[in-house]
Amino acid sequence: MSHGTAVLDTAAALDRIAEQTAHLEPPFAAVDAPALAANATDLVRRGNGTPVRVASKSVRSRSVLERVLGSELTAAQGFQGLMTYSPAEAIWLAGLGAQDVLMGYPTVDKAALAAITSDRVLSGRITLMVDDVAHLELIRDAAGSDLVKPRVCIDVDASLQIGPVHLGVRRSPLREPAQVAEFARVAKDRGFRVVGVMFYEAQIAGLPDSNIAVELIKKASASELSTRRTAVVDAVRAVVGPLEIVNSGGTGSLEISAADPSVTEVTAGSGLFMPTLFDRYKAFTPKPALYFALPVVRKPTPMVATAFGGGYIASGPTSKSRAPSPVAFSNALRGVVRGGLKLLRNEGAGEVQTPVAGTGIEIGDRIWFRHAKAGELCERFETLHIVEADGSVTTAPTYRGEGKAFG
Repeated sequence: MSHGTAVLDTAAALDRIAEQTAHLEPPFAAVDAPALAANATDLVRRGNGTPVRVASKSVRSRSVLERVLGSELTAAQGFQGLMTYSPAEAIWLAGLGAQDVLMGYPTVDKAALAAITSDRVLSGRITLMVDDVAHLELIRDAAGSDLVKPRVCIDVDASLQIGPVHLGVRRSPLREPAQVAEFARVAKDRGFRVVGVMFYEAQIAGLPDSNIAVELIKKASASELSTRRTAVVDAVRAVVGPLEIVNSGGTGSLEISAADPSVTEVTAGSGLFMPTLFDRYKAFTPKPALYFALPVVRKPTPMVATAFGGGYIASGPTSKSRAPSPVAFSNALRGVVRGGLKLLRNEGAGEVQTPVAGTGIEIGDRIWFRHAKAGELCERFETLHIVEADGSVTTAPTYRGEGKAFG
């Protein structure tokens, strides 16, 4: 997948979006509904029959989640359930009808844990993530005497280790089959229902295919993990019996995870919006679906236009790859003008203003950007303006627009 292909998709979407949102006052965020639908279909295709769990952190809009999963937030069209990032979020979504909610991370929120473990409906719909005995103790302490046997999933380290070199993210301390099986035994003996194990191979899912060296490392990591994952699953099953969940993958590694017979489901969320971090993967062609528009408020030089706002920097290591990317500018008379735009090296994307280098931009124009990551942009806007295939515009609230801030 080349960077150029993503630009072509952006151009096609922006013609439609710019025209249908010309009446809106920027800043605002817009979603191309046809691209969103096409990306959802492609995630299912890439899963190749393995159900896809939707990662809510990469969406952060209940309306968009409902488009993918259906109004009951359950299973539809190859998708299966939600992976949430906050226990308060899990409780909220389960209360709105979500039947299958997997916490993607452990939590120490005692109030949320007490609410989940003391309620038979919530404890049946929400699976807690654990990887340490301390998590088990926190859950039991929060529940007190009202403990409803909690469902738990064990997070297993999926990084690649070559001698002292660690490739991947720092997550679980559990790695080897015997180690995971012993933890599962402890959880079972303490009254927990061990229903699954999870592996997130960030060193595969989160790295674009930028060069041969990266591709070779990803291939080696996939081979190592497949062997170890199977051994872990077998070891845990020997202790607790059949598992409901063997979760793996991310948007960048669906095919690899789905090809492992031990995996029962894969996870993706960013692949619905396709931000810029997914522009250079060979296994799929991203269709950018999420944009934001900023108004041009001044012209410090003929070659620089300054837009209002824009400091929407993505999480992760501070670098150019985490900054939003200006892709076009537009106004009612000239339409969309693409290419030739870039942030200034010394200023980047600013808290209140963002200067953009480019020719032909005038005060009152709007500059269109793509974000580096997916759901984080929704923390900046209360609504998403979804441009439908027929040209109509649907306004959908983000989590922020519904008064929710989960961290």
